[in-house]
Amino acid sequence: MSEVINSANFQEKVLDAKTPVLVDFYATWCGPCKMMAPTVDEIAAEKAGEVAVYKIDIDENPDIAQRYGVMSIPTFISFEGGNLKKQVIGAQPKQALLDLLS
Repeated sequence: MSEVINSANFQEKVLDAKTPVLVDFYATWCGPCKMMAPTVDEIAAEKAGEVAVYKIDIDENPDIAQRYGVMSIPTFISFEGGNLKKQVIGAQPKQALLDLLS
């Protein structure tokens, strides 16, 4: 299952990570976000140990959403070595999220 993180631990969990990271920017009221949750959790389980998968609620952490220009949700961003690598917006097939990590 993907872990929900926040502004306080974003640096440690995402930017300082030793593995690639996939971040799901979401909100509790977002229908497409709810639809994507099982897929995100599935990727987290399948890739455990290889990549980290986190979720950030944009309503509770607007500073992080603003920093990465998140204007629509869900937005999925992959990070590697502390840098933004790839980004997609909207509900996506599982393979598209996996491609963010390749």
